[in-house]
Amino acid sequence: MTTTLTPEAQREMLRQMQIIRRFEERASDDYIAGKIYGVVHCYIGEEAVAVGVCAALNRDDQIISTHRGHGHCIAKGADLNRMMAELYGRETGYCKGKGGSMHIADFGIGMLGANGIVAGGISIVTGAGLAAQMEGKGRVAVSFFGDGASNAGPFHESINIASAWKLPMIYVCENNLWAASTAAATTLAQEDVAARAAGYGIPGVVVDGNDVLAVHEAALEAVARARAGEGPTLIECKTYRQRRHTERPGQVDYRTDDEIAAWMDRDPIPRLVEHLKGQQGQLTDAEWAAMDSEIMATIQSSVDFAEASPFPRPEAALEDVFAD
Repeated sequence: MTTTLTPEAQREMLRQMQIIRRFEERASDDYIAGKIYGVVHCYIGEEAVAVGVCAALNRDDQIISTHRGHGHCIAKGADLNRMMAELYGRETGYCKGKGGSMHIADFGIGMLGANGIVAGGISIVTGAGLAAQMEGKGRVAVSFFGDGASNAGPFHESINIASAWKLPMIYVCENNLWAASTAAATTLAQEDVAARAAGYGIPGVVVDGNDVLAVHEAALEAVARARAGEGPTLIECKTYRQRRHTERPGQVDYRTDDEIAAWMDRDPIPRLVEHLKGQQGQLTDAEWAAMDSEIMATIQSSVDFAEASPFPRPEAALEDVFAD
């Protein structure tokens, strides 16, 4: 792990990743306990991608997420109370308790929303990239998507137009090797999604998605290119979801124990912890324990906020509904 970041900045990245980890663990537990409705897709194991990329962005830069979107929301600065309240279906949530896990958005921090449709957000945020170019204020837009979405039409259509118009876009493929229950190796014609960038005349970068510092360096370069008017970059982050596709009990997991174990050994959080402790001496066991304890208290506070919040009124189902 090499970087120009200060130890303080690296510790902040560690804190952000651990917040995501603890938030997801609690969301899973509460979903299984019947306190959270709908469905929950955990981001556990992929935290380095969201944190590494979002640390390279400004507050007014815009991102769009996927069905596995909690990590992106947190990394972009979303309020944990409102996030948890949304998962709990309470009216204090980001979408007043009507959207649930897969539809959290906060335009004020540049989070254009998660999206329950595979590849559904790619063209939307490409439109945000066009708007950023037209406004001329130097903003960039980022699309997060998975390996499964890279086989869908919106991926190719969006990157093509972004390249042709030199839009300030960064396309971030979180290649976690599995699209639900389908192995990427069976659906990708070539191993690297990033290799597809050549067909659109833009840079394609492959990075270790479990190394937050490597992700950050790649994102910085792509953001600088976009802000300079040089067009989009496709970054493929090789990563892994440690959990099944969803937290629904009884779901079949098609992955082998050996595969899961190998990737657990590459967990991005312990990697950064050991980097800070061993190579730089910038983190002690006591400091790491204190950081985690503080994070756990913050997560509990968000749950308390959610549980104390009211459910939406029945008549609220007719509010915020728009039609032509």
